[in-house]
Amino acid sequence: MTSRSRRLTDAYSVGIDLREKIRDGTALTHALASLESSFDTLEDGYPDWHPAPYSFDGVLRLFLYREITGQSYRTLAQYPELAEAFGLDAIPDESVLSRTWRKRFDDRVREFVKIAAHFVVKEVHDRDISAPVVRPKSEVVNEENHSIEDDEAAGREFTDEQIYRTTRLARDHGFGGFDSGRATNATYEDTQFFELQTFMGMVGCGTPQGATRFQYRHGPDSGPHGDTHLRTVKQFKPEVLIDGFEVATDRLLSVIESEGSFRRPVTAAIDITTVPYYGDVDGMPMVSGLDQENRAFKFATLSIVGQNIPLVLAVEPVRESSAWDENPSNQVHRIVRRLVQRAKEHVPIETVLCDREFDSMRVYQTLSNLGINYLIPKRITSSEQDVLDHLEADDQEVAVESASVHVETGSHPMRFLYVPSTKGEGTVVFATNLRVSPDEAEALCRRYSHRWQIENEYKSIKNDFLAKTSSKDYRVRLFYFVFAVLLYNIWRLTDFLLKAGVDGEMDYAPVLTAGECVELVCGELIPPD
Repeated sequence: MTSRSRRLTDAYSVGIDLREKIRDGTALTHALASLESSFDTLEDGYPDWHPAPYSFDGVLRLFLYREITGQSYRTLAQYPELAEAFGLDAIPDESVLSRTWRKRFDDRVREFVKIAAHFVVKEVHDRDISAPVVRPKSEVVNEENHSIEDDEAAGREFTDEQIYRTTRLARDHGFGGFDSGRATNATYEDTQFFELQTFMGMVGCGTPQGATRFQYRHGPDSGPHGDTHLRTVKQFKPEVLIDGFEVATDRLLSVIESEGSFRRPVTAAIDITTVPYYGDVDGMPMVSGLDQENRAFKFATLSIVGQNIPLVLAVEPVRESSAWDENPSNQVHRIVRRLVQRAKEHVPIETVLCDREFDSMRVYQTLSNLGINYLIPKRITSSEQDVLDHLEADDQEVAVESASVHVETGSHPMRFLYVPSTKGEGTVVFATNLRVSPDEAEALCRRYSHRWQIENEYKSIKNDFLAKTSSKDYRVRLFYFVFAVLLYNIWRLTDFLLKAGVDGEMDYAPVLTAGECVELVCGELIPPD
């Protein structure tokens, strides 16, 4: 038996052992901690003299946990109980986790981890084993576990230099669109503030602590003091910041214009996400009430979804009427108009997908006026319920109802589509301005599933790139969110560029994790003093 065969046998043995323990009711953490399977076929990438504070066995179990659950580096760092379970003194921070995966683990160890973990994920779902922490099967089922000697897999391996060079290109295109307007003889260049902001997003801390940790890591003169950073951030007026994001978006897209794998026109998704706020709401007009107790800042985005590179094309602050301010009622169709108008400056848009929050005749007409197709789930009113009752009485599953929109800004014909829910029993209703026959309705509505990409996008933006702050100044809040979106775009562009030269479809997992990308941007790419 070859060494690789022994290693793969051990990987599957680990997977089988974990499956049996989980099926017997053992929690994943305890199952990993009690593993008796041998890791003897794996070698620590660090030599014995290396001052690594974390045991190889412990971090190996930690990465098995990460690959089975799909947790981000930042999320792992929030579970100190994992350290005791896996025999570690503490959970490594995000930068250490990233370096461990890229440098301490070689190709053989990474292959071992993925094979064992993905086996567990598939078995849990295929055998209907109760394990809520296990990631969805769909996230791993399409990943091929080939040998690094396999030609196809080998074509997807990239050197550190390729990764650094490509990340630097994406970073420079992203950061180049922003200008604080500070004096040319200022102590720190704008790029140094951006690197500090990136670092804070990576380690998930606030400005004072982030600035201190950044200087400790890179030297006392490597970046500004926390107070200096905040003063500079406040110099970015909201309209200037949004304009800067537009310039950055245009530059990022210019890099991929020549790639045939980028499909035009694009399908886009519009949604609104929230960032919680826990302070006093007096004098805070940009804070919105989510319910009786919870408050948050809201941001609307328009993103490319479907088969293209997932980029955020436009960001729009949401200003709503709340009990503590005198804001006018939110006009969601105006947000839609501004987002689409800005996005159309970059790429042609064919169809926009929105959720029920955008179910409005004014939104329908706004998109029609902009020459955009739309597909939006509709709230069920008495009119829709009557149609649903008739469908049930006639034992029908699909119907297309012609309708029209008449508002002060215009009118157009549209349709309501009644199709079976993809989540189970029942029927859902969609509004669209496309000409659709009953035979085509279900196929069209299945396109709506692309909109869920935006949920993963928000998760990554807020968990991997958004720095913490308790500031009440909205300029700071907006800067932090827009910058997190920019870092997300840089990550996605870097991944696209690395894979652009690889033959075949680009439908496999990212070359870099989000954590690895931000570490490169704020750490390894900082010029030496």
